[in-house]
Amino acid sequence: MLFARIVLLIQIAALIVLGLAYFIRPEEMASFSGALLMGNAAVTEVRAYYGGLQLGLAAYLAMALMRLDLLRPALILLVLLYSAMALARIAGLWLDGGTQQTFNLYALLLEVVSAGLAWWALRGLSR
Repeated sequence: MLFARIVLLIQIAALIVLGLAYFIRPEEMASFSGALLMGNAAVTEVRAYYGGLQLGLAAYLAMALMRLDLLRPALILLVLLYSAMALARIAGLWLDGGTQQTFNLYALLLEVVSAGLAWWALRGLSR
């Protein structure tokens, strides 16, 4: 259970940092992936989706740290989310010519490692 909590703490910290960065500096954060935000609606979308969603997920994971009945569902959520993101990113890399997409390769590594750690922590709870 300690490993599961450590995994959640790492995820909470990363999601808070990234969520705040996307909320506070959406144009700069979007530019890391090569995205150009062409209008106010696009900036608001990045703030809400990339900033707000990550901050909301961090809040849920923080609740799971305090309530043991949420620990397993939180880890399942992380496995599913990061696995889906990794699969979608792999598809995008294949469809969009990904060998030169350094940002996406690093993001894929982060997603695969995060899904793997959450899976490992989940399996440890089963014992």
